[in-house]
Amino acid sequence: MQERIETKQVPHEGDRLLLIDRREPGVVVMTMNRAATRNSLSLAMIDALHLSFLQLAREEDVHAIVLAADGPVFCAGHDLKELTARRADADKGLAFFQHTMTRCSTMMQSIVACPKPVIAAVQGTATAAGCQLVATCDLAVAAKEANFCTPGVNIGLFCSTPMVALSRNVSRKHAMEMLLLGEMVPAQKAAEYGLVNAVASKADVLETALGLARKIADKSPATVAVGKRAFYEQIEMGLADAYQYASKVMTENMMARDAAEGINAFLEKRKPEWKGR
Repeated sequence: MQERIETKQVPHEGDRLLLIDRREPGVVVMTMNRAATRNSLSLAMIDALHLSFLQLAREEDVHAIVLAADGPVFCAGHDLKELTARRADADKGLAFFQHTMTRCSTMMQSIVACPKPVIAAVQGTATAAGCQLVATCDLAVAAKEANFCTPGVNIGLFCSTPMVALSRNVSRKHAMEMLLLGEMVPAQKAAEYGLVNAVASKADVLETALGLARKIADKSPATVAVGKRAFYEQIEMGLADAYQYASKVMTENMMARDAAEGINAFLEKRKPEWKGR
């Protein structure tokens, strides 16, 4: 039987915000569980995601994370009802808006900083900060029926924070098209843009994402962690600095036990035995 572990955050409106399933060795499925509100990123959901990513990052037996969602919508972005309600505050919501955006940005960065690759299993529409969430994950699989959108421009609120992740995953022209037009982009076009890695039937989205997670979990967790960190570090550097940094990382990686084991196993035509160091 699958082990289901509820996160320790205080439930929102009586619901469990996240369900965490340890389905098989090394692989965890984290499911957003607010279908009634289209899995919107309320402050409670943001904090639940953030704390869960921090927790899973520390667990040695977790090698890959699949981020899924319940219901027809993957994530509708920020909870606009929650934000609008705070306009009644003395400062017209300014402090709460700042706090929410900062917390959300911190959560997104915790995905990038997590040494375990995070794979989005997008079964439905992902808009605004929901699209940002998909772009922030290391890999993404989308259902054929899924759509992606940064529609803030349509309601007078440009998707500035989603822009950060979006512009780092798709070409400038495609990012600007999505941001300026605010129109829905179907899954297949999102794959052509580079926003998602693969498109599958809705029934197969989770299994396809799990297939990627299994392949990752079968590799040295130490090597994967080194590689993920190095990827995001070097991509922000100039060419010369990136090569200097990557050469240093690769030299240090060569000295690791798993690198020696992996090379020897390849030469001896056998399966390597990883120790995670």
